[in-house]
Amino acid sequence: MAAAPPLTRSDSARGEFSPLKHFVVAKKKISDVFEQLLKYVKETSEFVEETCENKALEKIASQDQKLEIQAYADKLAVIKEVLARRHMKVAFFGRTSNGKSTVVNAMLRDRVLPSGIGHTTNCFLSVEGTDEDKAYLKTEGSEEEKSIKTVNQLAHALHMDESLDAGCLVRVFWPKTKCALLRDDLVLVDSPGTDVTSQLDSWIDKFCLDADVFVLVANSESTLMNTEKHFFHKVNERLSKPNIFILNNRWDASANEPEYMEDVRKQHTDRCVNFLVEELKVVDRDQAPNRIFFVSAKEVLNSRMQRAQGMPETGGALAEGFQERLKEFQSFERRFEECISQSAVKTKFEQHTIRAKQITEKVKSIMDDINIEAAEKRVAALEDREYQMDRLEFVKNQLNLLIDDIKKKIKAISEDVEAKVSSAMGEEICRLHVIVDEFHADFHPSLHVLKIYKSELLSHVEEGMGKNLAFRCSDAVNVSVQSSQRYMMESMLPLLPSAVQSQINMLVPSRKFDLSYDLNCATLCSDFQENIEFQFSLGWTALVHRFLGSVNAERALKLVDQNFQASRTVLPLACTPSSGPPSTIAPPNHETALMTQEDLMVAMATNVASLTSRTSMGIVIVGGVVWRMVGWRLIALSGSLYGLLYLYERLTWTTKAKERTLKRQFVDYATEKLQLIVSFTSANCSHQVQQEMATTFARLCQQVDQTQKELEAEIRQLTAKIDQLETVQSRSKSLRHKATELERQLETFTNQYLQPQQ
Repeated sequence: MAAAPPLTRSDSARGEFSPLKHFVVAKKKISDVFEQLLKYVKETSEFVEETCENKALEKIASQDQKLEIQAYADKLAVIKEVLARRHMKVAFFGRTSNGKSTVVNAMLRDRVLPSGIGHTTNCFLSVEGTDEDKAYLKTEGSEEEKSIKTVNQLAHALHMDESLDAGCLVRVFWPKTKCALLRDDLVLVDSPGTDVTSQLDSWIDKFCLDADVFVLVANSESTLMNTEKHFFHKVNERLSKPNIFILNNRWDASANEPEYMEDVRKQHTDRCVNFLVEELKVVDRDQAPNRIFFVSAKEVLNSRMQRAQGMPETGGALAEGFQERLKEFQSFERRFEECISQSAVKTKFEQHTIRAKQITEKVKSIMDDINIEAAEKRVAALEDREYQMDRLEFVKNQLNLLIDDIKKKIKAISEDVEAKVSSAMGEEICRLHVIVDEFHADFHPSLHVLKIYKSELLSHVEEGMGKNLAFRCSDAVNVSVQSSQRYMMESMLPLLPSAVQSQINMLVPSRKFDLSYDLNCATLCSDFQENIEFQFSLGWTALVHRFLGSVNAERALKLVDQNFQASRTVLPLACTPSSGPPSTIAPPNHETALMTQEDLMVAMATNVASLTSRTSMGIVIVGGVVWRMVGWRLIALSGSLYGLLYLYERLTWTTKAKERTLKRQFVDYATEKLQLIVSFTSANCSHQVQQEMATTFARLCQQVDQTQKELEAEIRQLTAKIDQLETVQSRSKSLRHKATELERQLETFTNQYLQPQQ
């Protein structure tokens, strides 16, 4: 650490180095440090405030830390202003007319303060430098600058102001260009005599507490008086070991009695040493003689003013021994300047330096706390982000696996439902006649009643088949669907956040799933046309239908009778009760044309051959034999039987018979039509199940997607938070390093200016 340069005494008036520069340099350095420190603390305060108000950082910096640093900034601003006003202060005390003002003038090398006969100081006067070219004064409680050009004007102003008393302060501002001593932030305070007032305590409180050096101006023609001692005893009670110099003024009077000079000097010296060492205890006995001087301030002032005017220093009436007294005054000045510069630096800057170190240490500690807190939260955020990223990856992978698995399960259940519904519907179609036979309603062959009857029959069939299908399939399908939904929820549960897991039943409410068997019989059988006209079972038409079949018989009859109603070819022909079961009705085929006459003959020949090949041939042979044996009787008997059979069938063709015929025709027709929609209905039921399960799965997937979005948003937030925490760490480290640098500068200042010099 660089040590301060040695302080050597030089004459400030000659522009040489002065020990007072030590204070000036120290003041500049400590002011620069405080300027940097204040800027640093303000920067830190802004950083802590930003960090504190950033809610995303979860209170890394507390409100207390923010207020604490702001308070430090305010304190440093005050200290900085105080440092700018700091100066070295020396106070001159003594009894009235001991030459205090003359001593001040001699040090200033000019008649600045009024002195001499008739110009006794009646109040406190402080002399300090000003950068202006003119001298002026300010009285206590006023900022008015009163211009003064000469000492006489100053004396006149002081005596004419009746408001001034011994406890008032008048500040005299003297141009620095006229006095080199005032260029080094030195303030000299002249005082009224200590014997003119009893308000010593108020003097001390008002003017002495910030003084760096006290100069007791004594009269060498007398001894130290109790009033002087009493005053400094009070000063010593209020201040810890004040720096006190004793000037035995008017020592030029000793030239008149040279034979007693040494004895008187020794007597004064012993008394002053005892006063400083034994009574005040402010210095050691070895150091005390260096605080006692024998001078003639008036001689020094005159000599220096003559020199300033270009005249010899020794010109005029000077007592013998002047050079020794001048050297002693210069020795006083040298020791005074060394003492006050060291003392002022210590008293004016030491406590502020200590306070600055404490503030720097506190702020650095806060930066450390913020850095540690940010580091801990950053580690936690990194771990949290890693966990969330792993969870997001798990959710995505697991969801992809579940999608494939659930698709397969939905497909399997849908196929199973389709098979069950198809099988159940086939069975229900086979027993359609039971449902139709269970239908009872008013029947009449009139068109209006038939229309109502068929409409109610269709509704009954649709309702009955729907109930039967529901009884056969719905419960099993519902169990299967609910089981699959539970499987989906259990599979998806680990992918959902805990808050949603407890509410999963609300997302997918448990309800019974009912299949809708929309047979739509009214539309399906809307073109059903019944044939309840009477038809003899052995009539020409019935026989043609029996032998040729429905389609071929119809075509044959068209060839025979062009007036045959072709509109009935689409529907099954009604049969009498004796005509046996109806033939299977083939649907219309646009690719099949009407049979040619040759095709019809071939078909008739084939059927005849079929007849002869069976028992019919036997009957014909027997009939021929009988004919040969009995003749016309057989023909008559056959005709009678044929007529009786026709009469029987005609008489039994009642409304009930017509209703039975209609129901039988409807069963045949509806059976064929329902067979056509078995695959469609089963596929529709399968689609309903698939839709139900897909909806459930879609809801769960939607929640999982929402979970993914929330995870991605949280990851983004954590990334942003980590970036902010890294910024906080970086800034806190940077500010901590600045604090360390400021501590180094403060320590350098302490070692250079505040530590005792070896």
